[in-house]
Amino acid sequence: MKQAPEHLVNLIEPIVDGLGYECVGIEYNPHPKNGLLRVYIDKEDGILVEDCTKVSHQISGMLDVEDPIADNFQLEVSSPGSDRPFFKLSQFEQFIGQTVTVKVFKPINKQRKITGIIEKVEGDVVVLLLADQSIEIPFQAMSKARLVPDFLIKKGRRNEK
Repeated sequence: MKQAPEHLVNLIEPIVDGLGYECVGIEYNPHPKNGLLRVYIDKEDGILVEDCTKVSHQISGMLDVEDPIADNFQLEVSSPGSDRPFFKLSQFEQFIGQTVTVKVFKPINKQRKITGIIEKVEGDVVVLLLADQSIEIPFQAMSKARLVPDFLIKKGRRNEK
């Protein structure tokens, strides 16, 4: 999965957790002129702009002191949204029975993008139920995964590319 380097995760997750939020995941896209550090946060009753501001302020302070990123970057703190990205195997377990779209590094059954219902998680393998079959996808084979919002499924847009 596209998770930030471990040293950034180890610096940021405790701050988010300490403020009472769930750290859904952290992305870091480096670039010499305009890199992006994106932190997804959540809580049971949802995320407001004030929550993002509060977390952003705390993370900014730590980043100024620790200076773990040499290049220029922009910090973005956000809700995961209805099409939340997955970063951890436990997130698949949390959403068993829901539809996800998974992108893989190497094709599985001639597909690099697979949409299906999370049937179960066995060890480090996620089993997706497609219309007529189950497909086992090792977590390490995934480059990205996102929840498919219910409103897209109901409109029949689940299989759009």
